[in-house]
Amino acid sequence: MKNPGGRRTARRIATTGLGVVAAGTFIAPGVAHAEPTQDEVEDRIEELNQEASTAVEEYNQAEEDYDAAKAAFDELDEQVGDEQERYDELREQVQQFANATYQGGDLSSTANVLTSDGPETLLEQNADLNYLSENQQSQLDDFGESSERLFALKDEAEKALEDAEESRDEAEDAKDEVEEAIEEQQELLAQFPDSDPSAEGADDSAGQTHTGSGNASAALDFAYSKVGLPYVWGGTGPNGYDCSGLVQASWRAAGVDLPRTTYAQADVGTRINDYGSLQPGDIMFFSGMGHNGLYAGNGQMVHAPSSGRNLEVVDLAAYWAGQFEFAVRV
Repeated sequence: MKNPGGRRTARRIATTGLGVVAAGTFIAPGVAHAEPTQDEVEDRIEELNQEASTAVEEYNQAEEDYDAAKAAFDELDEQVGDEQERYDELREQVQQFANATYQGGDLSSTANVLTSDGPETLLEQNADLNYLSENQQSQLDDFGESSERLFALKDEAEKALEDAEESRDEAEDAKDEVEEAIEEQQELLAQFPDSDPSAEGADDSAGQTHTGSGNASAALDFAYSKVGLPYVWGGTGPNGYDCSGLVQASWRAAGVDLPRTTYAQADVGTRINDYGSLQPGDIMFFSGMGHNGLYAGNGQMVHAPSSGRNLEVVDLAAYWAGQFEFAVRV
């Protein structure tokens, strides 16, 4: 089903060339501070909702990437610590037999053993160590292998740390995008409180019911118990959620572990492309997978809508049916 509001938006932008300034007023070429009309604000709110949803999921993905990179770094850091202990132990052993071997002889060779930058340099500097006993040579080989592993692990740990920092920066950029969109949206809504078409038919009061059964009922019970809590971008509960955070937490309450983002959640379960085939508990996706919610039956959905609103039950026919892309059944 196509979205007539989206076509209206594209047509209006193409014919008017209007833009938006930070204060929420629209400016056309040659016209200063023209007041926005109700239709223009509705179009802009629709655009901002989609932009904010996408930015939130990009933020969530960046956070996922950061957590994975940080976990990898911590694991490598622990391995480096274990390897350092092995390195120090073997270094002490080499020092003991090196001192004994070179006592009264070429002390510079001992210094080479103890101050070498690595095993390759050590062996280059001491190519004539064939006179070492087999046991001593084995210890020296262990020394080289241990230090090689240590240096390699340190390199990996440093790379993992760089990746983690980059992911964190990306998350901050996504956060800034969300905050800017939220600020503009709130300014526009202050002028036209009823201009958000996605809020039509929404109810954030407690005590509503659904028609789910089985695991779907458990997931919907959880989601309905959170209706009325605030939308929080990046939120995973318990005091606020974003859209994918609510879906994840709801199905976790039913014993099903889902990934964090809408993009990853779209790849689980069985895909349902027909809007008329939806069953309670199905995860519905909208507008480029930037938003999702749980189908509750009777043409309704429970979801975390957008910043400034509360978790709610909404009639799909008013707006969301026109934004529907597909659903998945877990």
